[in-house]
Amino acid sequence: MVSFLKWLRKRLFGISLQEATFAKRGFLEGDAGLRQRLEQIGQIFLLGYQAALNDDRPEGLVRQLNAIEIELRGFAFEGAAMGLALLDGLTPWKRNRVQSFLKGAGSEYAYMVYVGVGWALARLPWGIEWYLAQLNKTLSATLSPSHRERCWGMEGDIDPVLGWLALDGYGFHQGYFDWRRYIQEMAIPPRLSGYACRVFDQGLGRSLWFVKGADVRRIHHAIENFSPSRRADLWSGVGLACAYAGGVERAVIEALQVAAQPYWSELSQGAAFAAKSRQRVGNLTAHTEVACQVLCAMSAEAAAGITDRMLEDLHPDGANPAYEVWRQRIQAQFVAVQVNP
Repeated sequence: MVSFLKWLRKRLFGISLQEATFAKRGFLEGDAGLRQRLEQIGQIFLLGYQAALNDDRPEGLVRQLNAIEIELRGFAFEGAAMGLALLDGLTPWKRNRVQSFLKGAGSEYAYMVYVGVGWALARLPWGIEWYLAQLNKTLSATLSPSHRERCWGMEGDIDPVLGWLALDGYGFHQGYFDWRRYIQEMAIPPRLSGYACRVFDQGLGRSLWFVKGADVRRIHHAIENFSPSRRADLWSGVGLACAYAGGVERAVIEALQVAAQPYWSELSQGAAFAAKSRQRVGNLTAHTEVACQVLCAMSAEAAAGITDRMLEDLHPDGANPAYEVWRQRIQAQFVAVQVNP
């Protein structure tokens, strides 16, 4: 019976590793080595996703994830979180997989776990509305009782700051799998409003690193086509992807810094987020270090330290949730660094 259920999960929800290839996605190709790097990242994510579908028990799942080299392991944890969230959403009799993961081995990868949850929200018809209702501590008036019963159980457990990263993950998913609509046509995401749209754009910006093959000129051109009100968040996402995923030489990062003007503080903040995410699990890499030296004018350790300090005494500020206050504080630090080098 267990084997049959595993087969059924893979049959219904499995995603082929071919889905992460540039040829399948229709992404712009350039340097072969860079393409292979970005394809590998997508495939590692899908391996983590498949691992969660195959075995959602924490001990078995974590054993599979830890077998992946540490530099790429975060992507596997992100994929596993998508799988666990999807299973939570589809099995109302067992809805605690994501929270158990976050309380255990996934705690150090909390940033990646919430992003992975966002991928699942993109594939659950009721996911976005319900998640936002829980994040804002209210239930949407548009959800019927039967609708609520289908929703997976993170009530009261969503981190009020990091929980926004699920919307970032949702934005990345839509850019990655439906780039013609969300990047080429610059569609506004349905079912989102207010600040959620901004976090969506931060994830959409991350997807540009993949969709445009980390080509600075193409990334800049794509962002320039968007409304000016969306560009800062898109550049923030690009900075995060550059520093976390990497794949390019220092000269490319320097060109990226120039292209991002006047949004360099957002670009820097994204890179700092990447540094913190890697520092948290002890896998700061050479490419993250170089990205922070260029984009943040400091080491990756120092950039990660700024994100920690800016969390102190953090509260919402009017219409801005605490997550946005945190981002703005970090950006202000990089403005100060540029003014007083």
